[in-house]
Amino acid sequence: MRLMSERRLYLDIGFGERRGVVTLDGRPERLLIERDGETLFARAGAHHAARVRKIERASGLAFLDLGEAGDAVLNLGPETHGLSEGAAIEVEVRAEARHGKSAVVRFIGAADGDPRLLEPAAGLEERLKAFAVGVEIQSGNVARSVADGAREEVFGSIYPLPGGGSLSIEPTRALIAVDVDLGDRPGAEAKRAARAANFAALGATARLLRLKGLGGLVVIDLVGRGHDAPALLSAGRAAFAPDNPGVALAAISRFGTLELTVPRRDRPTLEILAGEDGAPTALTLALDLVRSLEREALADPGGRYEAVAAFVVATAAAPALALLVGRVGARVSVRGEDGVAPAATRIGRV
Repeated sequence: MRLMSERRLYLDIGFGERRGVVTLDGRPERLLIERDGETLFARAGAHHAARVRKIERASGLAFLDLGEAGDAVLNLGPETHGLSEGAAIEVEVRAEARHGKSAVVRFIGAADGDPRLLEPAAGLEERLKAFAVGVEIQSGNVARSVADGAREEVFGSIYPLPGGGSLSIEPTRALIAVDVDLGDRPGAEAKRAARAANFAALGATARLLRLKGLGGLVVIDLVGRGHDAPALLSAGRAAFAPDNPGVALAAISRFGTLELTVPRRDRPTLEILAGEDGAPTALTLALDLVRSLEREALADPGGRYEAVAAFVVATAAAPALALLVGRVGARVSVRGEDGVAPAATRIGRV
């Protein structure tokens, strides 16, 4: 019986993008991404000078201008008594902005001057180390492989469970719906399998929500009937312990659902990698392309390689490609071509 979980750390440094991965018992648990030339936005842990744009006492909220980093929301409390519209204040970002929602900040004190960044958030490597203190960070080819695997898992929605069954995760505007599916199992075997699947689903859900950078209200539709509520709640608290403070679990309902809230802190990973349609953005595809060219060029030092891609992908790849050319020379290139789908890039030796 496993008494404790093992976390490992990986750092993949690529051209135009750096990716940090935390694995939990060999499966990706977190994917941290930093890209060259990223538009400034409010990162968790950063301190900003902000300007109060509007105060809504009835709802207990203040709406702030962070300057280049966008807007933010501040929950009013005793420490903000006397705060007025137009005031300059210092705040710390507690939850990053996500699609349709502003960043959430914590009040620090008074400030002066225009809205601006005062203290940046921790860098990728520092953030990575915080998830497994004292664990050595691995890099190189193994880190590249682990990061690629984590990226693919982020895009998934249905995941197999250890011992059988599956789990689906579907974010909506209101909540994150998680469905546990057992599959076809008869009689007593189904009862035992349902119990095992529900316990496995709690650990898998916690890991996958961290990997996807998701939080808020989570509703897990457990499989079967007659749940061992005390044992399941205890397992749930253990599975989501790394997300504390702020995790709260409700009693299992008579409909067999477990509801909980998980704090939102980071920007959802899929919002970095994909567009609103859920497909990889041109930049994501471009960085994948440059990594593929790098792999070919390093494996074949005398070879020349050309990629044929959609114009939008070729354009997005240009900055990272220039960095790769600086390392391996002008024996790698990308050519934009009409009629090529964004995800249909071709690489050939020339």
